Formats: sequence, C-alpha cells, structure tokens
Amino acid sequence: MSTALGNVLDARGAQTVRREHILDAAEACFVRNGFHRTTMQDLAREAAMSPGNIYRYFESKEAVVRGLAERDRERGTVLVAEMERAGDRRGALLRILGRYFVELPRAAAVLRIDLWSEATRNPDIAALVEQGEAEARTWLTETFAALATAPDCDAAALYDRVGPLMKGILVSRALLPGYDPAPAIAHLLAQIEAALAGDRPIDATSETGR
Repeated sequence: MSTALGNVLDARGAQTVRREHILDAAEACFVRNGFHRTTMQDLAREAAMSPGNIYRYFESKEAVVRGLAERDRERGTVLVAEMERAGDRRGALLRILGRYFVELPRAAAVLRIDLWSEATRNPDIAALVEQGEAEARTWLTETFAALATAPDCDAAALYDRVGPLMKGILVSRALLPGYDPAPAIAHLLAQIEAALAGDRPIDATSETGR
C-alpha cells in the first residue's frame, strides 16, 4: 500500500472516530435536555470540540439525528445478517426484539420518545421517523411471512396488531424507571407465535394470569 493511500485511509478512520464521538455526545445531550432545547453549541461542549468543528461533520441537528438513525440501522443490519447467515431467521427475530425492547437502555427509550414528539412539529424529523417506521414494518412483515406455518397468516395484519404493543413497551421503558419489560415481551412473543401458527389472538390478561 502506498504512503498516499495509507494517509487517506488514516484520515477516513479519524473522521469516522470523530463522527462517532459527536454522535455519542449528541445522544447524551438529547437525553439530558431534549432535542428541541439542545443547541449545536451544547453538542460542541459535550464533545469538547468547537462549534465550527461540529459543523464540519454535521450541518444541523437534523443531520445529527440522521447520523444516529443510520448508525442504529447499520448495527441492526449487521446483527440480522449474522443471524441470517446462520440460517436462523427466528433467532434473528428474537435477537432484534431483545435488542430493541429488553437490552435497550432507558436513556435510548427516552430519546426515541423525544424524537417522536419532535416529529409532530419538525418535518425533517418526521421524515426520519417515518423512514425508520417503514423499514421496521418491511423487515418484520417479511420475517413474519417467512416464519408463518399457517397458510392464512396475514403478516401485514400481524404487524398492525403487534406494532402498538412494541411502541407501548418503549413508552413504558422511557416513563417508568423501574419498568420490567419481560411480561410485555412474553405477551408480544405469544401474540406473534399464535398468529404465525394460525391461532386466534391471545388476550393479555389471560396471558399474564390476571
């Protein structure tokens, strides 16, 4: 490898590290202060960089959120690819649900809710949220269709049924510090398994024994 090429690769690597550092700082700011009240100057202080340096990597707060969304998608894509290479689509589904609803830190849930709120008044954030929702719907619907054992399983209808349950878990994670998502996750998985097998929806009270 030539010296010039090596220098280019080093520069790109340094840029990636700086972008990751800024995204980590932005996540901390957004969780602490909310998206609306966080300024680019706040991000600069959190990242220990000048505002001008921040703007070299992200032109606006919306661009920072886009970076966070893209990073999250990339991590999810890697996880799914690893599971699907192993031929375990059901395992991929369980790992994705576990990552986004069980292992998800409360701070990340708080950030998600804040961005949903901002999406009601900020068209750029609304577009990002809508894109994320569409990608999640597509992947989950395709996964449900691939895993269904009942010929009459409607994968799209199944997503419409469990989508609100998943959002409810995120809201509870954000609002309730001591919230245990395990019972809700168990009910969510029972709903999915029942629908894939062609059974009727399971009532939440009967599932939890209340």
